[in-house]
Amino acid sequence: MWTELFKLDGRVAVVPGGNGGIGSVLCRALAAYGADVVIAGRRFERCQDVAAQIEASGRHALAVRADLTRPEDAERLMTQAVERFGRLDILVNCVGGNARFPAEEYPLSEWRRILDLNLTTTLLACQAAARYMIPQRYGKILNISSVRSLLGIHSGYSAYCAAKGAVNMLTKQLATEWAKYGITVNAIAPTFIRTEQVADMLSDQAFYDSLVRRIPLGRIGEVDDLVGAVLFFVSPASNFITGQVLFIDGGLTACQ
Repeated sequence: MWTELFKLDGRVAVVPGGNGGIGSVLCRALAAYGADVVIAGRRFERCQDVAAQIEASGRHALAVRADLTRPEDAERLMTQAVERFGRLDILVNCVGGNARFPAEEYPLSEWRRILDLNLTTTLLACQAAARYMIPQRYGKILNISSVRSLLGIHSGYSAYCAAKGAVNMLTKQLATEWAKYGITVNAIAPTFIRTEQVADMLSDQAFYDSLVRRIPLGRIGEVDDLVGAVLFFVSPASNFITGQVLFIDGGLTACQ
């Protein structure tokens, strides 16, 4: 029985942002453990590339062009997933991004954009997925938060920190409301993960060195460092766990 804990055979996973540096790896990992995967994002060609990789591995995949800041796109995404695969079991929210400005000068337009990109997309995807998960009395939802939901930084992150802090509380609230339907809602909160999105920041040697010095394990994260936790939260291994935020940070939040 224990050998079945992490298997996802027969499950259908939807991954908004599955075309990104983190999302694409997680899509392939979900497929490797048996799930059929729906990859969604605004960069449709990259969604198609990820879908082709999954199909080549022997699993089924569907690429969907969607802007998750739009409720109609979130609804259409889940509908297409169910029409193609017959059910919706797993949602992994990988949409996100940042813009840096001094707090005293943060433009309202950018504040709204970053909150929409990180928080509104999470809410809309969760709502749309839950409308299918509730009737089937089963679902696994995993949100992507950040260590910046707990720790500030001297780097103009006011909108991003606020959005990710809200993602943590949204995770707990949805977990509380939807537990009666057999839906678990959790989040992971990584530190810096080496992706294209943060390549410019990590290329600053002084910044990189100061970052690594604060991490007890002495390095930044790699995308593969997230895979085990993601598989845990979306598989039967975590059936009695909901409303939790797991910090994947090399020990950063243990000492700051």
